[in-house]
Amino acid sequence: MRVVLAEDLYLLREGLSRLLTAHGFEIVAAVETGPELHEALIGLRPDVAVVDVRLPPTQTDEGLQAALAARREIPGLPVLVLSQHVEQLYARELLADGSGGVGYLLKDRVFNADQFVDAVRRVAAGGTAMDPDVIARLLTGTGRAGPLARLTPREREVLELMAEGRSNSAIAQRLFLSESAVGKHTASIFGKLDLTQSDDDNRRVLAVLAYLNG
Repeated sequence: MRVVLAEDLYLLREGLSRLLTAHGFEIVAAVETGPELHEALIGLRPDVAVVDVRLPPTQTDEGLQAALAARREIPGLPVLVLSQHVEQLYARELLADGSGGVGYLLKDRVFNADQFVDAVRRVAAGGTAMDPDVIARLLTGTGRAGPLARLTPREREVLELMAEGRSNSAIAQRLFLSESAVGKHTASIFGKLDLTQSDDDNRRVLAVLAYLNG
């Protein structure tokens, strides 16, 4: 699996490169600035991009903006944001096209290699990997009009855990439900969000994106 990595801190960039390489990924580019990131994404078209938000030259939001620009040229380009900051405006734009393959993790809440590697693989496969704190920030001040208003409190709990990238089995364990009960909740969620019958993995992503953009 081919990865473009964008991180301005040398030790962290090297550490992430070695970690991903040890888990079978191919680092096709490891860059430290926004312009370098955009060039690498367009030129190399990786399977997934792992991107810090704040990169040189201004250390504001170059990383996320470069990823967004590349995603407009390469629709559906999988992007996993790894940052210390939640940039709500651009995070919402990243989620807005509904094409899946997006994630947003906070550096100080990645506790082990397996958690991180699983998130990279999930995003590369077209899924979502959202830190709960990021979800909470994105939902602050959002309304629940339209189809989302139809969801029960339990269905919202299930959908929030789906946004974190959890499977039905993991959701069942977290909420002390049976897997069949979680399956019924997800089917109800798909129906209430007007997601027609298709591949369930795709509907999970669309449901999550609808939730985060609601």
